[in-house]
Amino acid sequence: METKLYVGNLAYSTTEEALHTLFAQYGSVASVELIKDRNTGNSKGFAFIEMTTQNETNQAISSLNGSSLDNREIKVSVAKPREERPKGSWYSDSASSNYGDNKPVKHKRRGGSRRY
Repeated sequence: METKLYVGNLAYSTTEEALHTLFAQYGSVASVELIKDRNTGNSKGFAFIEMTTQNETNQAISSLNGSSLDNREIKVSVAKPREERPKGSWYSDSASSNYGDNKPVKHKRRGGSRRY
C-alpha cells in the first residue's frame, strides 16, 4: 500500500504549488515535499508526493513518468524507504573503529616543505 511517490529530474524553478496542481489531476494529494538544500534554500531537483490511495498513485505513475514539466522530462516512481545512516562524526568514527579504540585519529604533518 505504497502511496508515496518520488519525483525526480525537476527544474530548479519548479514549485510545490505546480507539483500539487499537476498531481491533483490524478487524485487527492495528501502532501508535497520539495527537497531543498539546507544551506541555500534552493531546490535539489526532486520531491516526494503522497497520494491518498494506491489506485491514484498507480495512475499518477503511469501518466506522468516521462512527461514534461517546466521543459524537463520528469521521473515518477514509488518512493523507496529511507535508509538508516550512521550517526556521529563522519571522519572520526570510521577511522578510529578500525583500530579498536574510541580515540580520534590525529594526523601529523610530515615533511618540511610548504607549497602554495
